[in-house]
Parts: sequence; C-alpha cells; structure tokens
Amino acid sequence: TIPLKDGMITSDDIFQWCENLEQVDLVEGELLRDTIATLLLEEWRIDMNDEFDTIKQILPNTSAGDDSDDVGGKALAIRMWIRSVLRK
Repeated sequence: TIPLKDGMITSDDIFQWCENLEQVDLVEGELLRDTIATLLLEEWRIDMNDEFDTIKQILPNTSAGDDSDDVGGKALAIRMWIRSVLRK
C-alpha cells in the first residue's frame, strides 16, 4: 500500500525480481474511489475509474528484471501511473 504521491518511488530497481507485483493498493484508496463516485462530472469520474484499473493491466505484463543489468520496468510503470492519476 502506497500513498498517491509523486516522488515516492525514486529507484528504478526497487521492484527488481518482484514478479508477483501485479497491482497497487493506495492508502485511503477506497475513500478516494467513494469520493470520485459521488462527483457529478461523469466523464471525469469514468476517466478516473479507468485510470485506476489501468495499473492492474500494466503490472502483470511488465518485466521485474532478471539480472543486475535489467532492473525491469515495474517502478517506472508505477511512477508514470501515479503522475497520470495526479494530472487528472
């Protein structure tokens, strides 16, 4: 579980060899989803829900790295996802 905050994941190799990392749970994630669900801006609400679901599709197919030269892409994928959510 991580907070939805840019800059939390700073190292590209932090999830190296973590093949089982397939989703991101957010601190207060359920509260955030409930808040989004109550908003009247339907298009934005749909965009946000789609954005939350995106990381569940990306991580299982992202390499975790297999040696010291290949750090994988999970950290980068999560960083990019967090920034994308925060830009919404």
